Amino acid sequence: MDVPVAANVLGTMGAVCWSVQLIPQIVINYRRHNTIGLQPTMMMLWASAGVPLGVYNIVENFNVALQIQPQLLTFLSLITWIQCFYYERNWSVPRALVVVTPIACIMGGIQAALIIALRIAKDRGLQWPMTLMAVLSAALLAAGVLRHYWDIYVHRTVRGISFLFIGIDAAGDVFSLVSVLFQPTPDVLGLVIYGTELILWIGVFACGGYYNLAPWIRKRLEKRKSSSSRSMVPCQGSGSGGEEVNPGISTNDPIALHDLSRSTPVYSGSSVPSSTSVFRTPSGELDFARARTAGARSSHDEGNSTE
Repeated sequence: MDVPVAANVLGTMGAVCWSVQLIPQIVINYRRHNTIGLQPTMMMLWASAGVPLGVYNIVENFNVALQIQPQLLTFLSLITWIQCFYYERNWSVPRALVVVTPIACIMGGIQAALIIALRIAKDRGLQWPMTLMAVLSAALLAAGVLRHYWDIYVHRTVRGISFLFIGIDAAGDVFSLVSVLFQPTPDVLGLVIYGTELILWIGVFACGGYYNLAPWIRKRLEKRKSSSSRSMVPCQGSGSGGEEVNPGISTNDPIALHDLSRSTPVYSGSSVPSSTSVFRTPSGELDFARARTAGARSSHDEGNSTE
């Protein structure tokens, strides 16, 4: 399909997603001051993938958005990569800059040289160098995500990585994939590059649902069920055989506010919880009501016996 407007719009959306995909992860790393669970090898593989991907998109004359996209990927990946060393190995800012700056310059120089060389090769009818760039970029992008699969396998959870980041990245793959379809001539290798990473991210989402979301839902349901069962505990009344609870205490409310204005007298061996325990469950309130009733009954009997 040859729809230049759609190709540019979708390519721009894909570039925007890839531009901000790592920003949530970078912000999370900054706020928690660690990068536990985030694989530095994944970030370096992605930074490296931006080099052949940029060469391929520029030489194949993709829309401008898709040409800028790999450069942003490399830049943000390098920032995230150096964060791993800054937080986990306590590197200083000058040391981090001394390490990452030459790497960024070398990657930029390699990409510029490859663009010139592959344009010459393309003019001479050589296609295999372009195929190599496409395969290399797809392999590096996939290897970066697969590195996280190993961490999931070892720890049986999706840890240290922002699902918002994954969602934005996957959306960028989708937009880029469709943008390639709207090029004057659909590029099969371009579809492979973006499609491979999209499939792998879907797999990470599935792992997150299995290892993270499902246990969280089960825990919430068990907690709610436990709270409901505690709120339905009956309290025996005096003489009538019915249920009697202290007025003002709701058995339907899973959390009750302890009245800090009350003193803490002892009735029949039971005492009101300390004033430091601000919140109590309904079962605790019922125990307190039961103790007060029994204490009052005992005091009344003692008064009658003295008379």
